[in-house]
Amino acid sequence: MWYVKNALTRKNLMALTGLFLSFFLIIHLLGNLQLLLPIEEARLQYNWYSHLLAGNIVIKVISIVLYACILLHTIDAIYMSLKSKKANGPGYAKDKRGRASKWYARNMMFLGSIIFLFLVIHFKDFWYHYKFGEMPLDENGNKDLYTLVIAAFDQLWYVILYVLAIIALGYHLLHGVFSAHRTLGLYHPLYSKIVKFLGMAYAGIMTVGYIIIPVFIYLNR
Repeated sequence: MWYVKNALTRKNLMALTGLFLSFFLIIHLLGNLQLLLPIEEARLQYNWYSHLLAGNIVIKVISIVLYACILLHTIDAIYMSLKSKKANGPGYAKDKRGRASKWYARNMMFLGSIIFLFLVIHFKDFWYHYKFGEMPLDENGNKDLYTLVIAAFDQLWYVILYVLAIIALGYHLLHGVFSAHRTLGLYHPLYSKIVKFLGMAYAGIMTVGYIIIPVFIYLNR
């Protein structure tokens, strides 16, 4: 009985952290879309935006919540995956679940691992340099994060890596958003189709929105 309660708590926590991260993706995408502006405008605007976020106490608190959600979501996912495999035994991987569920629903752990590894690279290349590295300043005295981002997206291998990670994220969201609503008890036959449709639309918009940015920069800058 304790394990059931513990599992339910972990599933709810994973659903809540997942939905928070999904909301953050919208805010992050809106900020990154500034990279598509004309070069000089994009540089000053993006650097100003980054400086504003870095110096805002409210944003700092949200950032701490964000980091905690990433860690909790990852740890819970690993824990639940290991427990599920142990409970179902060695024959679990050879069942016929493919007839009843999509491949991405059965491989959420694999997709999540790709996303987590990409986040490690992403944080190292941008967040770490911005927070702790020495960076040049733009005309307004803000750290020139824009130039760092453009330099990364000028490299084909990085663009390909980014696109593959976002595709993995898209499939992860495709199942995760709808699954989170069901886990939290927000499921009802009357509007389940609407939630599923909105989840699919959200996953599609996030995937296309994030992919457009590095591809556009690589091809046009």
